[in-house]
This record gives sequence, C-alpha cells and structure tokens, in this order.
Amino acid sequence: MKQLTTMNYRNYRIKNMLIVYSKSHCPFCVQAKKLLEMKGIDYEEINVEQDPAKLAWLKSKGHQSVPQIYTEDDQLFVEGGFQGLVKLSDSQLKERLGEINVSNKQV
Repeated sequence: MKQLTTMNYRNYRIKNMLIVYSKSHCPFCVQAKKLLEMKGIDYEEINVEQDPAKLAWLKSKGHQSVPQIYTEDDQLFVEGGFQGLVKLSDSQLKERLGEINVSNKQV
C-alpha cells in the first residue's frame, strides 16, 4: 500500500480552490476530505443531498457517485474521487493545483 506523506501546501498560493461534492454518511467522502486536510489543501464542500441543482450538474457530467473533486472553475481535478486522489504523488498534486511558490506569504 502506498505510504502517505504530509507535505503542507499552505505555503503555496493555489490557483483554483478545490470543491468536494459529497453526501452525508459517505465513507469515501470523509476519507477524501481527511486526505486533503492532512495535505494542507483547502477545499469547499458541497453536499449534493442539500443542493439538488449541484446533484443534477454532477449527473450531467456523467457522475453517478461521490466524492467528485473539481476546481472552482468546474474542471475535474481527479478521476475516481478518493481512490484517484490517494494515487496522486505530492508532485502530481502540486502540478494539478497549479501552485506558485510564495515562500514569503504570511501563513
């Protein structure tokens, strides 16, 4: 099994915030959010059980399950929800996040 690292991404400015589309009582949703938190990656959560328009939007994109992880400009961040997210290395995460190192940023 792949060992997870705890690289902190808060020292970087993220081009696009991530949005985690989830449902209540979804174990993969919980795991995806925990992984993002462990990596220090900020995200917004949208519970599709509470937002029928977002559920319809996800279905229109061909999704039948959650979590789905998108950027705020409606681009799919990773295929496969949590399982796709956990497979990404730190360098792949940085590349996909489009981060710019701002080491002088106040954290």
